[in-house]
Amino acid sequence: MAVNDSVLSSAYLAVDYVDSMLPDNPLQQPLKNAWDYILNNYTKFQIATWGSLIVHEFIYFLFCLPGFLFQFIPFMQKYKIQQDKPETWEKQWKCFKMLLFNHFFIQLPMICGTYHFTEFFGIPYDWDTMPRWTYLLAQCFGCAVIEDAWHYFLHRLLHHKRIYKYIHKVHHEFTSPFGMQAEYAHPLETIILGTGFFIGIMVFCNHVTLLWAWVTFRLLETIDVHSGYDIPMNPLHLVPFYAGARFHDFHHMNFVGNYASTFTWWDKIFNTDSQYNSYHQKLEEKKIK
Repeated sequence: MAVNDSVLSSAYLAVDYVDSMLPDNPLQQPLKNAWDYILNNYTKFQIATWGSLIVHEFIYFLFCLPGFLFQFIPFMQKYKIQQDKPETWEKQWKCFKMLLFNHFFIQLPMICGTYHFTEFFGIPYDWDTMPRWTYLLAQCFGCAVIEDAWHYFLHRLLHHKRIYKYIHKVHHEFTSPFGMQAEYAHPLETIILGTGFFIGIMVFCNHVTLLWAWVTFRLLETIDVHSGYDIPMNPLHLVPFYAGARFHDFHHMNFVGNYASTFTWWDKIFNTDSQYNSYHQKLEEKKIK
């Protein structure tokens, strides 16, 4: 525990140094006024529960919107990874109905526990202890590293031949993924893989806003890798070892390998990206010929 505390302290000192070199945020006072209004007009339970639900729903469908619109823009089709498998209204409507069920009958009851989660771990809501964006960014990266490890091993387990057809097969119904399909899954999978989301929160969380920052980052990442489009100049590609859409798209097309959610290192360590590497090597050879 002492080693972990030392590592975290060193990381926070590094972020604190970077933060001290940055100019003050001109939006700080308006944000403070808005946050004070929320604290003065809503209870902690309302902020944690309905605030989290609104953030999740708004961010999810906002990030899904570009990929949804791409199917109507001919110019964007050159970036579609599996060009022989276009989206259909039937698949998208089926996906949307499943999403509504998962969001409101599986995830909402879990979100209702957010207030009790914050109370149990003593996570504050006040403005004075709210971390600046540099801290939130660093904490989100730490959460992503932890969630990625959980996702890799549990996701790989869900692909076991004795388990796959009962749970994870639902998510693989679409061999050519699209953004809205990111959370299209069996309810048990939503709970099993979703548990990894909270582990990083238990390690890093020092304010309720990290919950919202982390869910925003996680949704942005999972919708991007399920988008079916490999867009140049994607800012997420600046994240070290980021897997990206092409990496995860192959998982849906091939069913085997590329099990990690965000980064590539677990697949490299266990050589579960070998089929992906061979596939792209053949594609490069065809291009050369």
